[in-house]
Amino acid sequence: MLYSLHVKNLALIEETEVEFGEGLNILTGETGAGKSILLGSVNLALGAKTGSEIIRNGAESALVELTFDAREPKIREKLEEMELPVEDTLTISRKISSTRSISRINGETVTAKQLKELSEYLIDIHGQHEHQSLLQKKKHLSLLDAYAGKEAEQYKEKIEKLWEKKKQITEEMEAGNVDEAFRKRELDLLTFEYEEIENASLKADEDVQLEERYEFLKNGRKIAEALSVVHEACGGEDGAGLRIDRALREMSTIAKYEERLENFYSELLDAEALLGELDREVSDYMEDMSFDEGELVRVEDRLNEINHLKDKFGGSIEAVLKYQKSIAEKMEKLADYEAYMAGLKESYERVNAGLLAECEKLSKIREKAGVSFAAGIKKALEDMNFLAVDFEVRQERKEPAKDGFDDVEFLISTNPGEPKKSLSQVASGGELSRIMLALKTMIAGKDEIDTLIFDEIDAGISGKTAWRVAEKLSRLSGEHQVICITHLPQIAAMSDTHFEIRKETDGSSTSTAIHALDESGQQKELARLLGADELSAAALENAKEMKNQALKLKQN
Repeated sequence: MLYSLHVKNLALIEETEVEFGEGLNILTGETGAGKSILLGSVNLALGAKTGSEIIRNGAESALVELTFDAREPKIREKLEEMELPVEDTLTISRKISSTRSISRINGETVTAKQLKELSEYLIDIHGQHEHQSLLQKKKHLSLLDAYAGKEAEQYKEKIEKLWEKKKQITEEMEAGNVDEAFRKRELDLLTFEYEEIENASLKADEDVQLEERYEFLKNGRKIAEALSVVHEACGGEDGAGLRIDRALREMSTIAKYEERLENFYSELLDAEALLGELDREVSDYMEDMSFDEGELVRVEDRLNEINHLKDKFGGSIEAVLKYQKSIAEKMEKLADYEAYMAGLKESYERVNAGLLAECEKLSKIREKAGVSFAAGIKKALEDMNFLAVDFEVRQERKEPAKDGFDDVEFLISTNPGEPKKSLSQVASGGELSRIMLALKTMIAGKDEIDTLIFDEIDAGISGKTAWRVAEKLSRLSGEHQVICITHLPQIAAMSDTHFEIRKETDGSSTSTAIHALDESGQQKELARLLGADELSAAALENAKEMKNQALKLKQN
């Protein structure tokens, strides 16, 4: 559920906050008051593309913030999966300036992709342009699958994997379909490269160890000279060892007179022991040191050999060995080409058979769902004043693809005796509005999205049909939070919460504001929607009667 929307410095909106309620939330206002801006702000918060031109004149940045109820397990699980803070409320914010846009979820900066991924669990926005998307046949399959739900989804995942595997095998078969001369040249090259790597006898991390040894050998003289200085400083005739020894003799004559002097003596003893141990270790190291010019040359040559292979085959010993393994696999294929191609063909047939079997299963699920879906749509349309309507989900077979082998199209007849035709051939604007609402009603019962937003679902309808649409929205709001922008008084009368959007001006600037209406405010707004020029007693009484009629319908 969407708790609230906070907008600041966006287009004509200076700053406003809307607290939505459960059930049916209605937004009304004069044409041009800014209803679309308000709804557009929700899209912006959820990652819609925009530019700095939407920032209110005179402001440096715009802000949109949405707050949702996030106590449902599916939302909490998604937040955990995305490694985002999990709280009882979910806040999505977007700040837009002239140079950049920053989006956050519960305070954490996120990408547009992450916003889109999470928003699919939170809200479903139906704008006016979606009426026309119904006319696109390719949209019909996805709507049917949304109705079929999880049962269809699991088969679609299997089919997509099999289809990708089939595509991969097909590409491999096409790539392998070459003449004998080419295969021989390819095998000769691969054999040369394989033997070049094999003869090098590479070992893991060998290059790292050799680099360390090379640096040591290259700097042998410098190391020897430095250690000689250290040895002389520690144990030489005028070294630190002799000086500490003299200090110890002097300290031993006075240590007995006070505890602190005794501590000094003890610390000098420790220093003498440490310095003596260091001097012995340095001396032993110097005796063991050996600098063989021949070893330096051998190490350098081996490093050059390894680095040549790394440059040629992958940048690291691990990559070179991995490349050698891939060469071996290719050589095996080319050496027994007929068996290789036969294996590919066998794999193709096995994968293709599996693909067709899963497509068949999915097709039956769609067929079953299509019958139920069509019956539900027909009933929903009859509820919305389609006097004689027939609806069909036509399902035909095509070549298998990653979504199966079904070609789906919605057909409708809205007049008795007329054959069913494609939606694009028969449906008017008002009919498309009702068909879209019927589809949303059917699918909403299957999905788990709590909040549905409708932007002027009432396009092209009026009178008794408007009442039927209002009833359908009211029923839908019994299971979901519904937010609806409308011009129709019949729909507005059904509201559980009613907001008015209007332009306000102080003479020097104009802004869009939104206000929750009380009972009196709703009555006045209904009177305006009914076409009253003046809020006369008769107009207000008419509005009151409409509200009462809506309440009776809701109770029924």
